[in-house]
Amino acid sequence: MGDYKIALLPGDGVGGDVLEAALKVLEAVDFEAEYLSGDIGWEFWRTEGNPLPDRTIELLKETDACLFGAITSKPKEEAARELVPELQGKGWVYSSPIVGLRQLFNLHTNLRPCKAYAGNPLNLRDDIDLVVFRENTEGLYCGVEFHPVPDAVRAGLSVHPKMKRFADVPGEDLAISTRIFTRKGCQTIIRAGFEYAKKFGYPTVTIVEKPNVIRETSGLMVREARKIAQEYPGIELWETNIDAMCMWLVKNPQNYGVMVSSNMFGDILSDLAAQLVGGLGFACAGNIGDDTAVFEPTHGSAPKYVGMNKVNPIATIRSAKMMLDYLGETKKADRIEAAVAQVIGEARVRTYDMGGSSTTSEMADAVARAAKEA
Repeated sequence: MGDYKIALLPGDGVGGDVLEAALKVLEAVDFEAEYLSGDIGWEFWRTEGNPLPDRTIELLKETDACLFGAITSKPKEEAARELVPELQGKGWVYSSPIVGLRQLFNLHTNLRPCKAYAGNPLNLRDDIDLVVFRENTEGLYCGVEFHPVPDAVRAGLSVHPKMKRFADVPGEDLAISTRIFTRKGCQTIIRAGFEYAKKFGYPTVTIVEKPNVIRETSGLMVREARKIAQEYPGIELWETNIDAMCMWLVKNPQNYGVMVSSNMFGDILSDLAAQLVGGLGFACAGNIGDDTAVFEPTHGSAPKYVGMNKVNPIATIRSAKMMLDYLGETKKADRIEAAVAQVIGEARVRTYDMGGSSTTSEMADAVARAAKEA
């Protein structure tokens, strides 16, 4: 037993497989911790009406960090149909447990590094080193939504002249999702991006929004970025719209480094950036708050691959590396980083997404051996 308590939340599908792979690599670098398993995911939604049980929330309060596997999410109506018979019609409404974790623990910063490793046949090019800072608790993911729309909500929104065109639409034919930004939320994610750029020598920070159309929320984010940029005279602030950014990333990804965006735009942006360096099998993320953090691969639960020992575990291994950095175990983290780069560069072990036939466990074993020797 080590000095740390780490929560393990395998979740759904291949989540357990990729967490097992990451644990092999953590053991190889002699990271010692007490691992505490928690319940999260679809089965607990089906049988308890809650994919994030209270016992799991309490578990995370007692741990130093969390490794999370993968989650299955479905639309509201489909999720309701999959409840066990005794929970049907009882008013349970599904919501994403990972989004719930982010909000309950104020994990305000979603950090997603997307780095091209030499020798990866899936790289768009080999000189890509992108880091997306995604605001993690506000925006379109805040969960303030209505369908059907209550009369009180309609009345409140009617003060805006552009609601007139919806005046004759019945409430049951109208759905509203709110995009809520706070000044503090904008400042927190922007400052995190600039601090990272300063620490690791990135010359620019790019704010990615859409203020020409979404004037109030994106406008607030851009205005705060301009203010904060003045505190970092050695780092240039670039501004771009989300649609143009997607184009420029495909055309000239090597020109960009640290990018900062709101919740939905940051989610889209980071998936695009991940594909430039190999896809979701390489995409890791840290959900970081003031008091705790949850580290995860950004891929889904891949139910069609459950039990096949097939998926690429590098995203989860890199998430474990991020966890070590968060805990201050930087030497161990560096050994994992070097091991991942070595295994990819040698090209002897490749999972199916890389054009090879190596299994999840074979990739994990290869990275663990390299990490042990590093």
